[in-house]
Amino acid sequence: MRISTSVRPAPSPTLWLARGRHTGSDAEDVVRTNLQRLKERTVLDDQRELPPPAEESGPAGGEYGPSRIFEARWKAAGTVTVRARLTLTPAPQGGHDWVLAAEAERSWNQEWPSPVTMFWPDDPAGLWDHEPETGLRVREVNHLPTEDKDIRRLLKSCVRGGWYINIVVHEAMTPDEKGSRPLGPLLPPSLRHRVLEHRAAPEQLRIVNRALRPFKVQVPRGGAVLLPPDPAPEGFAADEYSVRTVFLDGSRPADLVDALSRFAALPPLLPDGGEAAVRALRDDWQLMTLEEELDHERRLVAMYSEALEAMTKSRDLYREAAERAHEALTAYRESGAEAPAPAPPPPPAPAPAGSPFQQLTRTFGRLKDSAKALRPPASTGRAPAPEPAPAPGPDDRSESPGS
Repeated sequence: MRISTSVRPAPSPTLWLARGRHTGSDAEDVVRTNLQRLKERTVLDDQRELPPPAEESGPAGGEYGPSRIFEARWKAAGTVTVRARLTLTPAPQGGHDWVLAAEAERSWNQEWPSPVTMFWPDDPAGLWDHEPETGLRVREVNHLPTEDKDIRRLLKSCVRGGWYINIVVHEAMTPDEKGSRPLGPLLPPSLRHRVLEHRAAPEQLRIVNRALRPFKVQVPRGGAVLLPPDPAPEGFAADEYSVRTVFLDGSRPADLVDALSRFAALPPLLPDGGEAAVRALRDDWQLMTLEEELDHERRLVAMYSEALEAMTKSRDLYREAAERAHEALTAYRESGAEAPAPAPPPPPAPAPAGSPFQQLTRTFGRLKDSAKALRPPASTGRAPAPEPAPAPGPDDRSESPGS
């Protein structure tokens, strides 16, 4: 099922992206406190809060207030550097929407810690794990509505944009207290905050499968199915992500974990808004080490050097073209001929091959040759020889005086 007609570019497998909404009023303080705590415990190598952009500063800092940006750097598996950037934006209905983009030095491993836990405290009382469009919770079980049209509408909203992995789990029988717990804590760490778990009650199997028809998937009795995201990554086949049995007894759902891990290994697609988050992470990163700052300055010097060289070359080409134009105009003046009237503009045509300066030089060269052809021959300084008199004809002899 596809809503958008534009195809988002595939990002690097080194990326990890997430978004959500913090519904409280203290989102900035929560992030600051958690970052500082993890830095003091040396979980983070470093962290920094960036000043708001100049255009957002002051009383008129945007419709709902200025955004806040936080950066953090840490080591995954002890050796792999991860850089992450969290942007907090005031939401119109209260709270803050957040987008998190993280990138590692090599392909992401789902057993690494979730980047979310570097910015937000992973405690049950946290208010940061709401899905922005529907308000569903990432770290809780979300029971489906009772009507199939409401189920269909809800799930369409959840898959739109491609930010979350959505699974529908059917309860074969009413679970006990252990089975009522969310499955997220049983998943690999880097998947826990990217999965929305939807639960269908035992009596909802038929109505849920009716609602799932537009998605071209069906949930087995007592099993689970992964909903196709919008858009779906290349190689996605819905039948391969259907799990026949999920034991809701507190044990690790091995088949479901396998399905989710295989889906996470597919070539990913950037979600809506993800391209801007990745660009900001890569281009606007400020939490640099001394070595990174030196490398950054070297790249700037190289870039400026290339720009200066290109400007110097352009200046020389302009100068050469101006000299040739001056020569052509001088040749016209010396020839004493009037410059030809400009021809009417030709119809649009594809741009000629070669540099514009080369085209201009060739044009002035042709004008110069034309002027030389029009120039009169140079004088030798000698008087012209008299033309011989014409020979007398018969009539002229008869009228001579001696006749």
